[in-house]
Amino acid sequence: MLPMFLAITNGSFWMPEQASTVAADVDWLFYFVLSICAAFTALVVVLVLVFAIRYRYRGPDAKPMAKAPSNNIALELTWTIIPTLVVLTIFYFGFEGYLNMTVAPPNAYEIQASGKMWKWLFTYPNGYVDGELHVPKGMPVRLVLTSEDVIHDLDIPAFRVKQDAVPGRYNKLWFQATATGTFDLCCAEYCGLNHSEMTTKIIVHEGGDFDAWLEKASAWQNRMSPVEAGKMFFSTRGCSQCHTTDGSRLIGPSLKDVYGSMVPLNDGTQVLADENYIRESIVSPGAKIVAGFSNVMPSYQGALKEQDIAAIILWMKSQSEHYTPAPASTAPTTQTARALGAERSPGE
Repeated sequence: MLPMFLAITNGSFWMPEQASTVAADVDWLFYFVLSICAAFTALVVVLVLVFAIRYRYRGPDAKPMAKAPSNNIALELTWTIIPTLVVLTIFYFGFEGYLNMTVAPPNAYEIQASGKMWKWLFTYPNGYVDGELHVPKGMPVRLVLTSEDVIHDLDIPAFRVKQDAVPGRYNKLWFQATATGTFDLCCAEYCGLNHSEMTTKIIVHEGGDFDAWLEKASAWQNRMSPVEAGKMFFSTRGCSQCHTTDGSRLIGPSLKDVYGSMVPLNDGTQVLADENYIRESIVSPGAKIVAGFSNVMPSYQGALKEQDIAAIILWMKSQSEHYTPAPASTAPTTQTARALGAERSPGE
């Protein structure tokens, strides 16, 4: 049958490629159910047409049937037993697949995944946070999911796995990638205005390449300046989902020329947007609310290290017309700036 054939191939015109250990089983069960539905639909359509023709109205002078319909035990048993067996078969394979997709191997590599409007953030065991999900090929990976605002749903179509991210609780999802490459990752639960933009990528590395990527990505001080890192954090940590840099308005106030300016607050006062104000707005956004806006921003306390916040501040300085950088002759070297950006708060 055609649907069953499509399930054997690596993807089709209506399904993405299979890139995890459970993808083939999920597709097989889907096409199995689809084939049964198609067969019974065809049977019902044919019977409706046959009955419509055979028992059509022939007018008041038509002769009555020679034999009135009677109960047929064999027919009753047939259309009771066969559907029951079909449903039990579907249940068996479905439950088996559910257990395989729910119970993660004990040696699974664990990554924390957090959803918020409208961004995914992934925290690795060494504390590094990225807006894209990087995993090793051939190794079981367990995602511990939560949400910082509303219900989201992490969906990886090529892996045939999805799970809700719910505020105030943790759900788990595991998979094992069977192919290297870049695949789509999206939110499959309507979560607000920009739900369709809550997408990112999952990059599958070979085992050794993954370790090298994680080591390099975790040490941004060795590959970019603090200003470049601040721009990266603004893009990858979800800041750009609520704040613009061109003066236009989103959920949060625009960051255009904010540093060094006087910011009006909801209580009627004003505050100078210096380093302390920006840091406070990141770790305790409810302390001072900008006039005309609501307190909807989540706290990044613990999610961003002190050197990360320092990098964001330096980047905001570089984008503000209210900030005048030091002359080149007295400006700190890149190496010194990196050292300043790498300072940690006590106890970190």
